Amino acid sequence: MTSSDGSTAFHDLLRAQVRHEFTASQQYIAIAVWFETNDLPQLAARFYAQAAEERGHALMIVQYLIDRKVKVGISGIGDVVDEFDRVAQPVELALAQEKQVTEQITALARTARDNGDYIGEQFMQWFLQEQVEEVASMRSLLNIVHRAGNQLFDVETYVARETAARVNRTTNAPKQAGAV
Repeated sequence: MTSSDGSTAFHDLLRAQVRHEFTASQQYIAIAVWFETNDLPQLAARFYAQAAEERGHALMIVQYLIDRKVKVGISGIGDVVDEFDRVAQPVELALAQEKQVTEQITALARTARDNGDYIGEQFMQWFLQEQVEEVASMRSLLNIVHRAGNQLFDVETYVARETAARVNRTTNAPKQAGAV
């Protein structure tokens, strides 16, 4: 259904998703700062990078809305948790967040399809694939953290090794607003 300004339910959800992605970015910065404060530089670097990736996702959606001549709104962000009692807690939060984002992205793709917005549906395909990777990656990291117990050096070694081996997956990613 299209509103008086030409927006659809899909566009409304996209604008909401921009906020969700910026909130996720800020949450990952809070996690990174907590890891850095607790002398875990590899985990901190991993989450700083994740924060930048989430910001990039928000800007991809912004660019899509601009390209489609749909009103873009940049609002504040949601609440962010920055206090944790143990190393597994921020990773558990990150996994839960990625699962929630997967539900949001799935709802976006479904809404685009239901509205007959096939361009919007296609746009969401990259994000759906990205979420499969994000959830799997965070689930693996949480498993490693749980297995390592108090051996945090092992977690740091794992993160350093996996980060070095990570392949750039953004070759077919949508363009980000502000990107050159």
